[in-house]
Amino acid sequence: MAVACLIFNFFLLPALMNSQDIRLDLLRKLESNPHFTQRELSREMGVSLGKVNYCMKKLTEKGWVKLTNFSHNPNKMGYAYLLTPSGVEEKARLTISFLKRKIVEYEILKKEINALQLESEEIANERR
Repeated sequence: MAVACLIFNFFLLPALMNSQDIRLDLLRKLESNPHFTQRELSREMGVSLGKVNYCMKKLTEKGWVKLTNFSHNPNKMGYAYLLTPSGVEEKARLTISFLKRKIVEYEILKKEINALQLESEEIANERR
């Protein structure tokens, strides 16, 4: 049973990303490279292009990301997504929240691993 839970968690974890995780991932990626296209973000994050587009609109509406058009620039760089000061604050808040959740998940996983090790040792002892 514990093995099934571990396998379930490992393979389905990316599919279970919540909206906070997606926002944090977007903010982190945009901070590292403001010239990412939505298509590139979609590929990088493993989510649909529509989801990235929706989230980008929401991040822009909330004032966390500013869309800058460089089409008049001779280099034709296109668009850049810049984190606003409130976007940087939100990224920090989401990072702290994410870290707290992951620490709890780590402790739970550590207990599961210990239980599995004990169970496998008991099985090995019974076979002797």
